[in-house]
Amino acid sequence: MARRLAIIEQDKCHPDKCGNLLCARLCPVNRDGEGCIQKSPLTKKAIIDETLCTGCGICPKRCPYDAIHIINLPEKLNEDPIHRFGKNAFELFNLPTIKKGSVVGIIGRNGIGKSTAFKILAGECIPNLGDYTLEDTEENKKLLHTSVTTKYSNTVMGKYLVDLFHNKVKISYKPQRIEQLPKLVSGTAIELLKKVDEKGKLNEYVELLDLTNSVNNKISDLSGGELQKVAIIATCLKKADVYYFDEPSSFLDITSRIKVARIIQTLKEENAAVMVIEHDIATLDYISDEIQIIYGERACYGVLSISKGVRNGINDYLEGYIPEDNVRFRSYPIKFSRSIWSPDPHAETLVSYKDLKKSFENFSLHVKEGEIKRGEVLAIMGSNGLGKTTFVNLISNKLKADSGDIKLEKEIKISYKPQYPDPEDITVENYLKRNAGKEMESGWYQQNIMNKLNIKSLLQSNLKNLSGGELQKVFVAGCLSGDSDLIVLDEPSAFIDIEDRINLAEVIKEFTQKKDIACVVVDHDVQFVEYLGDKMLVFEGNPGKEGTVIGPCEKEEGMNLILKSLGITYRKDRDTNRARINKPNSQLDKEQRSKGRYYYI
Repeated sequence: MARRLAIIEQDKCHPDKCGNLLCARLCPVNRDGEGCIQKSPLTKKAIIDETLCTGCGICPKRCPYDAIHIINLPEKLNEDPIHRFGKNAFELFNLPTIKKGSVVGIIGRNGIGKSTAFKILAGECIPNLGDYTLEDTEENKKLLHTSVTTKYSNTVMGKYLVDLFHNKVKISYKPQRIEQLPKLVSGTAIELLKKVDEKGKLNEYVELLDLTNSVNNKISDLSGGELQKVAIIATCLKKADVYYFDEPSSFLDITSRIKVARIIQTLKEENAAVMVIEHDIATLDYISDEIQIIYGERACYGVLSISKGVRNGINDYLEGYIPEDNVRFRSYPIKFSRSIWSPDPHAETLVSYKDLKKSFENFSLHVKEGEIKRGEVLAIMGSNGLGKTTFVNLISNKLKADSGDIKLEKEIKISYKPQYPDPEDITVENYLKRNAGKEMESGWYQQNIMNKLNIKSLLQSNLKNLSGGELQKVFVAGCLSGDSDLIVLDEPSAFIDIEDRINLAEVIKEFTQKKDIACVVVDHDVQFVEYLGDKMLVFEGNPGKEGTVIGPCEKEEGMNLILKSLGITYRKDRDTNRARINKPNSQLDKEQRSKGRYYYI
């Protein structure tokens, strides 16, 4: 008989707002006199007895905040998990397989256990085999070590875990939340990197990742992209048996993503094992030798598949089906079909600009001329440090140009999502109401923004308590709310998983068309930009010194320009139509270069 799992997302449970445990009052078992759902004496929130739960489905359907999940696990999971966080909390059922001399990529949704698996394998979290009641004592740690190694004794992971628990494995780990680095480390970037340089490659990595001009700055003064580079370099400089990278491409431009991928690939040459979690599938494809899929249900449970070849692994994930296990974990496949809709060439021009110049102490930007029209998504790509955010600030009236002309066809309202959202102390519901007003109650808004972006369950959460991906989606929704004529989104895909990136692109595109407004999107994910954009602006120049702008141009021309400037060729996967980076000097790479077709359609 399959085991039943009852999950309550504690941050979404609000007994004081649902009439004091609506779920408990509706529960048939409770109404028969037994205590299936009760109020926790510690948290004052709901707790569910999984042995008494009948799986009737009433409480998850009626909970106004989508806090409750009742799941009948597949029969193959009729065993203890490797780790459970607490009563009615998330369960992880197995671990990724570490392989020396190989880069293993991990692909899966947010909130499904990827980072938890990394923390266990890195020794930062001791797996409890589902017994979350055990106290954190040395005796219990030894007991768990023995139990876990026994569980994996007949697998390739057995020896690794034994060595890990006896401190015989050296780990180097780059965490996901690099924005926390300034809170943990003081001083300059160079001081931090010198402390961890065990290979003597500090200068080589700093030069390769273009950090020479900022490595002497204080950690607290670095941008998100610079912090990411420092964290990656620090991880690579250590001599380790296993390297873990949790979302290394976030905040990095496309040039840096390729450079980081190449550096990470060299680590396996030291007979080390490397594991990477990544949501940019083009980068994941390029960086990995093998793929493991993690599937299950967000916030409920996670399961790792067997290791697969890179192409098959990513394509199986996009299909939502794992043939070896006969498991369909998503009811629909993810397809990257090209849009059949094209903007009206006679649409009203909202913004036109000509000969814009803006100079700072060490940087100057020159924008020749262009226009932004209603019903159009204008995508912007280019390396960091070329003035993309400066341009966005100019057309958003956040900055004044030194010279040139910006013409607004009429008085227009502009909504702007910055690169790094700064959450205020307010609930998601109140934040969106402030922006959307009564429109928030409309069926179209509920269906196309709240549901597609999976925001409804976050309404009572405080902005300050959201994850990086949740915060991005809420800020995008806030920008799309109201009566703005021009929406400007700076790196909206950061921290968002593949499914939500596609949903986000569809929401932005549908909103732009339905409202007959214009949208400008700056992003580094090639697949996201290709899926979303109607036209492109390409930024070129000398990063950190000067930038120039080409376009607006057709998307194919823009993609070709940006990839040519980076010396990279892309192809389309024949089954999923996803973008794939060609291996340097491969037959297809040479053929596309000879034809001048860096972006193969």
